[in-house]
Amino acid sequence: MSLTQYSSGVSAVVGMELRQRLRSRGWYIMLAIWFALIWLVTALTWISWKAQSGYNFDPGFGRVGPGPLIFEAVLAFVLLFGLLVAPAFSANAISGDRAAGTLAIMQVTLLRPGQLLWGKFLASWIAALAFLVVSVPFLIFGISQGGLGVGYIVVGLLMLAGELGVVCALGVGISALANRPLFSIVVTYLTVAALAFGTLIAFGLGMMLSNGTVQANQSYYKNMEMYQGPEGPDAEYLDGDMYPAPPKPKDITDENNEYACYGPLVEQPAPHSERVAWMLGMNPFVVVADAIPYPDRNTPAQANYTSGMFEMISQSARYVQAGPEATYQCANGKVAPQYLSKQAPLWPLGLGLQLLVTAGVLALGWRALRTPAGKLPKGTRVA
Repeated sequence: MSLTQYSSGVSAVVGMELRQRLRSRGWYIMLAIWFALIWLVTALTWISWKAQSGYNFDPGFGRVGPGPLIFEAVLAFVLLFGLLVAPAFSANAISGDRAAGTLAIMQVTLLRPGQLLWGKFLASWIAALAFLVVSVPFLIFGISQGGLGVGYIVVGLLMLAGELGVVCALGVGISALANRPLFSIVVTYLTVAALAFGTLIAFGLGMMLSNGTVQANQSYYKNMEMYQGPEGPDAEYLDGDMYPAPPKPKDITDENNEYACYGPLVEQPAPHSERVAWMLGMNPFVVVADAIPYPDRNTPAQANYTSGMFEMISQSARYVQAGPEATYQCANGKVAPQYLSKQAPLWPLGLGLQLLVTAGVLALGWRALRTPAGKLPKGTRVA
């Protein structure tokens, strides 16, 4: 079969699926409800920012307007509820046809198992992307309020579309393996929950098993009066044999850091988070947050800027990936930076692992759709 013939079969399945959805009135009702919910989230975020500005409270966004706040609120809402909506379009794509007896009719045509899988997947992905398209005006509205660049919305939309595609592909693959629509829907939602919440639990448990050590000396906080020199109240303890007295303020040459390091390097206990960072990287929120191109906060112009929720998630992922050698205060006698620049992002690893799992599920689903079937489960409706 040529590529043109193969793609024609996929297009036929996609067209059939989309026509069935477009004929349904519930499809348009769901889009209208989705639009109203995002409008409500945007309006409440705007009102919240105005109230904070009225009380002269600057949450970090006040200097640049409500744009970042609106953008991140809408982005988080779309990602969260997109993960809940996408399985509804894919989890019974094949198991529903099997239960209705229409799958066997399609299997006796010239359509191949791969064409069925690709067609069902693309149709469910397009249906999920329609909800993402509805949210675009509100994301653009957040960008128009200032403080963000066009790259934010472009990368944000691409990553959201990719995550919706992963969920839809998992749903179609599980649907091909399951014999009952209810079972495939439940398993798909459990799989999505494993990505969103199970990765956090697995990472936390992995951290308990990744204990290690790091060579570090003592940190010295410049603004603490008790550490202003050997004559301070802790002079007797700090001037002992184990730790020398901290430096005096006049001896500190680095004025850019709040901390200074002193004393001999000692082996300190520290969890090696870089060993289990891949678990956290599979989380959809980490993938989206870490891919967005945030500005470097180490510059003087961005030093006092308060990070938003997604930027904090991205920073947490970088700290986890860097491990104690870069994040433990005074590890190897160096002051740990307060803000880590994106040198080796975590999201490619996380997205790659998601795609690897998805490919495995689709491969099993393709195998289950091959005809003639050697053995059918008991109670399976053929036609």
